[in-house]
Amino acid sequence: METDETGETAPPPKRRKRVRVRLQRRLKSLWRSPVAVRAAGGAIFALMRGIAVTQRPADGSSDFRAVLHREHPAIVALWHGQHLLAPFFRPTELPYVALLSRNADAAVNAAVVERFGIRTVRGSGGRVREAASQKGGARALIQLKRLLGEGVGVCMIADVPKGTPREAGLGIVTLAKLSGRPIVPSAAVTSRRRVLGRTWDKTTLPLPFGRMAVAMEEPIFVPTDADAAEMERIRAELTRAIERANGRAVALADARPA
Repeated sequence: METDETGETAPPPKRRKRVRVRLQRRLKSLWRSPVAVRAAGGAIFALMRGIAVTQRPADGSSDFRAVLHREHPAIVALWHGQHLLAPFFRPTELPYVALLSRNADAAVNAAVVERFGIRTVRGSGGRVREAASQKGGARALIQLKRLLGEGVGVCMIADVPKGTPREAGLGIVTLAKLSGRPIVPSAAVTSRRRVLGRTWDKTTLPLPFGRMAVAMEEPIFVPTDADAAEMERIRAELTRAIERANGRAVALADARPA
């Protein structure tokens, strides 16, 4: 038998591993409990609201209120990693719903988003074929189509979770085809921010007392009779449009104020 630093008998390695795994599972279960989700969601919401009120608009930003009112109900397209700023540029008088992943870890995101007054639909809209059978993506798209028909705008992350970052998936293009509503390529960046370089999507955390730049490109419509080739062409066009919006938002946020 092994002994620890005090000279007492230590548990065998296999037993230590089992105890560690059991503890990790218990902690994960506690973190995902409804009580923990509500507490974490409330804390993050308070933090984000505090950061939002310290932001000043960056010169040259798009008039997002005018754009979103004119195109409502629209599908607002963002990249992963920049989604934290989405509630900051939503006109509160317009109803919106956000598509969020069905995985357990996204429950906290849902709790935060809903506190901002944005409804949520859970599912994966990125990989159309996989989503239909694995992640409830088909059901999510049907729900979003119905909500758009009822006059509710949609905030949707365009790139596919754990896929190629900043490359639009077909899910958002499919929703635009089914609903007949425009996609508004969008980006938002704050001048004071921290990029988490080890995350797959380079998640960007806004910091207080900065300037927020919002950039929007021209709306993109998808014909209801678009075939596979046309859908792919529009998907690539959407990727370029969101990247242009992102580049413009970064330049505006980082520009020295006059």
